[in-house]
Amino acid sequence: MHLSPLRLSVTPALTRRLACLGLLASALLPAAPAWADTWPTGPLKVIVPHPAAGPADQIARVTANELAKALGQAVVVDNRPGGGSLLGTQAVAQARPDGETLLVNASVHVIYPAVFKQVGFDVIKDFAPVSLLTRVPMVLLVNPQLPVRNVQELIAHARANPGKLAFASSGNAGAAHLAGELFKQTTGVDMVHVPYRGGAPALTDLMSGQVQVMFDSASSSLPHVRAGKLRALAVTSETRLALVPELPTMLEAGVPGYVLTNWYGLWAPRGTPPAVVSRLASEVARTFRAPEVSAQLRATGAEVVASSPEEFARFTLSEKDKWAQIVSRSGAKLD
Repeated sequence: MHLSPLRLSVTPALTRRLACLGLLASALLPAAPAWADTWPTGPLKVIVPHPAAGPADQIARVTANELAKALGQAVVVDNRPGGGSLLGTQAVAQARPDGETLLVNASVHVIYPAVFKQVGFDVIKDFAPVSLLTRVPMVLLVNPQLPVRNVQELIAHARANPGKLAFASSGNAGAAHLAGELFKQTTGVDMVHVPYRGGAPALTDLMSGQVQVMFDSASSSLPHVRAGKLRALAVTSETRLALVPELPTMLEAGVPGYVLTNWYGLWAPRGTPPAVVSRLASEVARTFRAPEVSAQLRATGAEVVASSPEEFARFTLSEKDKWAQIVSRSGAKLD
């Protein structure tokens, strides 16, 4: 039997009924946040849980300056050190997810759970990753009076003098401390850790010979190396640092598996609209890769990354596990 196709006769009355149903359906749909279409509507704040003038502050100010130009809004850097850098981080975790409060922090962000008994927030779940901004390799430094000129000579000297070498750091359980602990773990040497309240006093004692070894950022240590007050042996990145291409990597210097870099990232509070996160990441990528900005960052010893949010999310998970292993083997704790 042949069935004729059903034809619906659209009368004026039916048209009115369909229109009413359409309006009702629209009313039942979740309201789209109109503010997201015009974001940002006011100034942005970048919270840095570290003191002013330090590496994190420098990266944050470059980020704020470039975002201000890209978004057409003021972007203010708010330094909130304290509590082992927990206070400022917690402030962002508790901020409104409106895209107007952001966090720039170092790799210590994913070290928190391994070194603190109580953090007060989840470093993964309570933040929306925006972008891995830069990687900052560290430099292995020694006092020039130490009779070593390369990494293998340092290892041999340390093995011949167990427990007699002291390595400095800018603070307990920070990146520089854990870099020293990884060196001990991968080479089997016995050195004593001496933590300081910041990198400057640690470098001062390294130059005076009160301590003999230190891992530090290139930006703060290389001026002393060039002045002959310190000796640089290697960099901790997988590839050589453009700022000091003559320095070998730890891998090239004969320390298998030794790759460890400090890094800086940009986060928003959890629940920040994905469209806002995506816009922030794209503006960072566009501006950070501009020749004048990338040159400015490279001059500090940083390697520009400017990743996508998805890449940054995967990176933070892997880094959290990596640093946790170093902390567990070393027993480093802050409380």
